[in-house]
Amino acid sequence: MFLQVVVVLVALGAAALMLWEPHVEGRNAHATTFQIYFNDPFLAYAYVASIALFVALYQAFRLLGYAGQGRMFTPVAVRALRIIRYCALALIVFIGAEEVYAFVVVRGRDDIAGGVALGLVMMFLCVVAAAAAAVFERVLQTAVDMKSENDLTV
Repeated sequence: MFLQVVVVLVALGAAALMLWEPHVEGRNAHATTFQIYFNDPFLAYAYVASIALFVALYQAFRLLGYAGQGRMFTPVAVRALRIIRYCALALIVFIGAEEVYAFVVVRGRDDIAGGVALGLVMMFLCVVAAAAAAVFERVLQTAVDMKSENDLTV
């Protein structure tokens, strides 16, 4: 239950940051709401990419619910881990595309060092999350297979 609350707080914090930050960003500090949200294609790209984050957080919430109900060794838990892995991989692709965009388009017009460093850290965290989800998925799938094999022999 505690970990589910943590997942919800992370999701709320991410959503609040995504809605608040564009209003205080340097070039948008004195812009209207229309200018902030409709004249910045990178912001739209960030919102589309964040869908994978929120799907992964929702699946983590469900997975923790399965653990609390004692249904951890079921195919639905394995499926939740698989979705989390796919979401982490999607985030790696989205962030990697942003890094390429920063090097090709923005380079020379703006200082990109901070954004690139932040992107690399986020990509590393997504790689770790994808690897952990893959390992847990494999272990859980083995346990589910063993459980179903034992149920058949009894």
